[in-house]
Amino acid sequence: MKMVGALLAVHREAAGYTQRALAERLLISEELIASIEQGRRPLKMDLAVQLDDFLGTNRTLQTAVEHMPEVDLVPRWAEEYLDCEREAIAISSYENQVLPGQLQTEEYARAVFRSRVPVFDEDEIEQFVATRIERQEILHRKVPPTTSFVIWEAVLHDHLGGRRVFFEQLRRLRVYAELPGLAMQVMPFGRTAHAALDGPFVLLETPEHQRLAYTETQRGSQLIADPDEVAILTQKCAMLRTQALNPEDTRDLLDRLLGEQ
Repeated sequence: MKMVGALLAVHREAAGYTQRALAERLLISEELIASIEQGRRPLKMDLAVQLDDFLGTNRTLQTAVEHMPEVDLVPRWAEEYLDCEREAIAISSYENQVLPGQLQTEEYARAVFRSRVPVFDEDEIEQFVATRIERQEILHRKVPPTTSFVIWEAVLHDHLGGRRVFFEQLRRLRVYAELPGLAMQVMPFGRTAHAALDGPFVLLETPEHQRLAYTETQRGSQLIADPDEVAILTQKCAMLRTQALNPEDTRDLLDRLLGEQ
């Protein structure tokens, strides 16, 4: 990604464009150009074609993208989501199986990946854990994204990884529940209505204020940009927040669970 980004920078400069000028001519964000050139964001094929045509680079960038090596650590279907997550200014998440990745301790994340069937080998597990922990950097930035997490209560009673890992994870949640700009809510047992029976999802807002949604299944995932589909999940998220415990009551629930250890 860094090599492809450097190649784009060389061609852009040779054509006499700044990052801003090129972004304006192609009707894309300057931040997108900068991220690609710095190797923080992959160059997608459709943009590579557009850039080759505009810069007259004779399919150079298309060829580079075509021959990008496979990235085993992060499946291709997840790359675009992780890229959007890194740059998001707002993130809303609902989870009903495991805790959101941004809130997991290292040991809890390791237990998640060890539960996988068929099993990963230990080297793969350690790589996946390192990648997941690295994602949590966004919550500790000087200006973090506005984040909202709704978590089904069952997740808090599942001793994934064992009793020690479970209580360490609860303590982490209690600390994170106090972070500025982060709202944590538990969807409790016993509710007579539930707005997200279809499963977990994530909503993102990009720096350009585009709203995206992300869903996962057993064998893949989907990044959703269609405004109508995103609007439906946004409505579900809003309803979930009214059905879940408020952040203060959620902190009280975590305190009660921690008191049981």
